[in-house]
Amino acid sequence: MTPEGPYVVMVYAVYVPVSVGLTVWLARTLFQHGAVFLDDVFPERPEVAVAINRLLVTGFYMFNLGYAFLILRADPASSVVGAVEELATKLGLLLVSLAFLHFINVFVFQRIRQRATEHQALPPVAASASWGSPPAPEGASGSWPPPQ
Repeated sequence: MTPEGPYVVMVYAVYVPVSVGLTVWLARTLFQHGAVFLDDVFPERPEVAVAINRLLVTGFYMFNLGYAFLILRADPASSVVGAVEELATKLGLLLVSLAFLHFINVFVFQRIRQRATEHQALPPVAASASWGSPPAPEGASGSWPPPQ
């Protein structure tokens, strides 16, 4: 074993459980709060809400755990400081990807909700006055605005 071997093992020993833990924690949070959101979108079909929520969380797991394992390879560190820097870089990349996917999930939830509630929108209201001048007060005669 090379002198830097124990430091690389330390990076792996910390990175794997932290990356899996962060991914699981965020996926559970998204699943829990996404369920409430999707129940609001599909009140008459709760089974659809549950199915969509599970599919989104499954995709989230696959993407983020796959990415976490793709960036697992650590460069040999010659010191504890180098190992900590390598670990921080790896966890930083993972957190950025988790944040990116989180915002994509929120965007997808918003689009689903927007499409589901479009048919419930009120029809547009006809304008009651022209754009050129404000409406005249009730009972007033003559030009608007009144002379000074």
